[in-house]
Amino acid sequence: MKEVNIYTDGGARGNPGPGGYGAVLLFGKHRKEVCGAFRHTTNNRMELMAAIASLSLLKERCRVVLYSDSKYLVDSMTKGWLEGWKKRGWKKAGNKELLNDDLWPKLDEVSARHEMEWKWVKGHAGNPLNERCDELVHEAIDAGVLEEDVGYSKGG
Repeated sequence: MKEVNIYTDGGARGNPGPGGYGAVLLFGKHRKEVCGAFRHTTNNRMELMAAIASLSLLKERCRVVLYSDSKYLVDSMTKGWLEGWKKRGWKKAGNKELLNDDLWPKLDEVSARHEMEWKWVKGHAGNPLNERCDELVHEAIDAGVLEEDVGYSKGG
């Protein structure tokens, strides 16, 4: 099974505001960067989008270590939160609304294709790949090609 390391980041200026995501995928000597941006979104949505976009690029089952500076993302995937939300029909305990309920099922689907390990890294702490992902976020926003985040617009 191929082993892929992925570094991801997401952010929004204003939160909510214009936002973007960036990811660096590493496989052997190969490196791929991906990014995107939205007119009006949140940091957390972009953290999820970075993971979804990067995992969606993998064409076959891989062993993936995904690094993120988002506790929201990593804790959700490693502490059983996602499985609980899924069992409750994408609701929090007590039938409470789950934020970003349009993205969690997508993330569940794309991550289930792979053997996943989720690792938290401290953001803005000098990790070159985490820093590059942050640069990709801002490059994507600054490029001005901002999509509509339909899920956020619908209250996702």
